Amino acid sequence: MYLFGASGHSKVVIDAVQSSTDYDIETIFDDNPKSDFMAGIPIVKANGNVIKNLKDFIVTIGNNQLRKKIVKNLNTNYLTVIHSKAIVSKTVEIGVGTVVLAGSIINTDAIIGAHCIVNSGVVIEHDCEIDNYVHVSPNASLAGNVRVGEGTHIGIGSTIIQGIKIGKWVMVGAGTVIIKDVPDYAVVVGNPGKIIKYNAIDLDV
Repeated sequence: MYLFGASGHSKVVIDAVQSSTDYDIETIFDDNPKSDFMAGIPIVKANGNVIKNLKDFIVTIGNNQLRKKIVKNLNTNYLTVIHSKAIVSKTVEIGVGTVVLAGSIINTDAIIGAHCIVNSGVVIEHDCEIDNYVHVSPNASLAGNVRVGEGTHIGIGSTIIQGIKIGKWVMVGAGTVIIKDVPDYAVVVGNPGKIIKYNAIDLDV
């Protein structure tokens, strides 16, 4: 398999792949490589003519907007990776390109979209629905029946109570406590969470 993006996020994805699959990571592609190797895996400058003939990718970029743009441009086959130390109910649905990292718990009947990041130590409870390109940062907790829209970033250590609806391309700050619904593009911080501004999002994503 192949990774696209030689970032810090790549390191934890490499660990997840090696812990839970029989795949060998052949190459890490990057638009602007800063080094030649990561964890002994060669890093190669991205070349569209080469990549178009390859399959089985994970886009290893933490920025949701950039990850979506790259996925749209690559037009290839994507894998799903779940770390061996994650706990995922058999009733959970997980989309292609998504990674679930060590220590995470995804409970019964949750739905996780494509190209999401469920980071280390995350708890996603029963019946949650997470749309595509969402990043749930380490140690964030989502109670049951939470809905999260496309491209939203849930900050490290955040808490979201049950039944909440969070819109698309929202930014939830680190440690924020969400106790009421959040509209599209909002930036929310604090305990309880308050909207401080709205994201300016590239409408092409």
